[in-house]
Amino acid sequence: METVIIVCLAGSALIHLLPLVGAFGPAHVARMYDVKVEGPDLTVLLVHRAVLFGLLGAALIAAIFCGEARPYVIGAVLVSDVAFLAIAGSNPGINDSMKRVVRADVISIVLLVVAGVSELVR
Repeated sequence: METVIIVCLAGSALIHLLPLVGAFGPAHVARMYDVKVEGPDLTVLLVHRAVLFGLLGAALIAAIFCGEARPYVIGAVLVSDVAFLAIAGSNPGINDSMKRVVRADVISIVLLVVAGVSELVR
């Protein structure tokens, strides 16, 4: 059971660490999401978003080694992923890059649910 939990947490961590490349500036964010990043306000928001996803990924990695933190980390990342899906779902017409993010979040949710259930029955 421990191996299943670790693999699931690591998979979700990878999904959440990938956007961290956006912390290197608006050009990286624009390329990643196929959006125009115009102006300092949008730059600040999107780069900050990248940093926050890096923190979620780091928390997931920490949860691999700190079992006591797992329920809290899994819960927090699930809230983030489900919130994104709800927001994306209420905005039809998102581009293909954003649809790819939606698919990645669905995969992350599945991994986190499997990890959470495995943690409960362990």
